[in-house]
Amino acid sequence: MSDGQFQLWDLRVEVVAPEGARLWCGAIVGDYFELRGEMLHLPPGQGISIYSLASVLPLLAAKQRQTDPADWMSTDAEIACPDPNCPSRLKITRLQLRDFTHAETTATSLKDTP
Repeated sequence: MSDGQFQLWDLRVEVVAPEGARLWCGAIVGDYFELRGEMLHLPPGQGISIYSLASVLPLLAAKQRQTDPADWMSTDAEIACPDPNCPSRLKITRLQLRDFTHAETTATSLKDTP
């Protein structure tokens, strides 16, 4: 895109686990949150463990961006719970592309970048 426009994927991060598994992280299979731009949205009344959130946060900005189909970031989508005794995973799904402009997301001018 041109004129300072770019696109990011909206993401859904959902708790998945083997059927009948006991989860130790406080999650319930099917719990989720969505990331739209930089804003994280949880359904009303639902929480997420800060430890589970910490395990997935470093990957979200990369998952939001367009990647080559052969890049592992395009294909790998499940992050293990950080509790080694918990069999749950956080599954990242790309939902839709959303348009943004540079000027709406930062005070730094494109003219100021090298």
